[in-house]
Amino acid sequence: MQTLPLCATVREVGLRDGLQSIGTIVPTEHKCAWVRAAHAAGLREIEVGSFVPARRLPQLADTAEVLREAKTLPGLSVSVLIPNLQGAERALELEADLMILPLSASAAHSLANLRKTPDEVVAEMARIRAARDASGRRTLIEGGVGTAFGCTIQGEVRPAEVLRLLQALLDAGADRVSLADTVGYADPASVSRLFEQALKIAGDRLCGAHFHDTRGLALANVVAALQLGITRFDASLGGIGGCPHAPGASGNAATEDLVFLLESMGVDTGIDIHALLALRAQLVRWIEGEPTHGTLWRAGLPKTFRPARACT
Repeated sequence: MQTLPLCATVREVGLRDGLQSIGTIVPTEHKCAWVRAAHAAGLREIEVGSFVPARRLPQLADTAEVLREAKTLPGLSVSVLIPNLQGAERALELEADLMILPLSASAAHSLANLRKTPDEVVAEMARIRAARDASGRRTLIEGGVGTAFGCTIQGEVRPAEVLRLLQALLDAGADRVSLADTVGYADPASVSRLFEQALKIAGDRLCGAHFHDTRGLALANVVAALQLGITRFDASLGGIGGCPHAPGASGNAATEDLVFLLESMGVDTGIDIHALLALRAQLVRWIEGEPTHGTLWRAGLPKTFRPARACT
């Protein structure tokens, strides 16, 4: 039997990837309560929003306020998505711990979503790295390569192109990189193949995986990556979120289901799953009428469940 990592990190992205995909605008006080409750439940990495123009994503207009609140919590790594240098400058000003620059390996998706070609995003990474270094801040820069397994607009995305862009981001100054199945095209076999090749390029600078559950394979894909030693996974409470260019998308991997999967397999996340389920119930009230996903909340924990305690 393949040996699995003893511990894994779950990064909550619902405050960004989740909320940007729904119509309801959650009040800042509720977002801050979400961050505090997630931290109390044991989450130590949270993506709190994105520095994009409020006219484009009014759901995330209060990212600065939420970031300030999150920075008061001990031991919490606070990240934000940045679309460009201007967003990076805001992240640096507010001392985010991590800023994530998204890059779509699909040229068609990149133009539709970011209004830049993939190579133009690589050039932006170089400018962001220069700005970070000039600022003297310790904010880490992650290059997130999306549509790594295919695209609803373009169709096939060649693995060679994904790997080229992964290397280009590192060469341009990214501290680390990650791979994302933005539209839910991945399966465990393709995850194993691509991550194995990506690890040869990036090594321990390949920091994580972001899987959408569009076709019900997000958790299976997590296991495939976990078996290769990947130990950081993005997820969204209640499985909210998705991609506007992925018709029928059901959202991200549900945080509570992912934590249950990992803990059941003996991989310690440090997260109190009971507290997480209570927070999910609160979120459902905050976004009443919006679709949520996942299964653990409905079935509950099995009587045989024992959380892993390998790293605590």
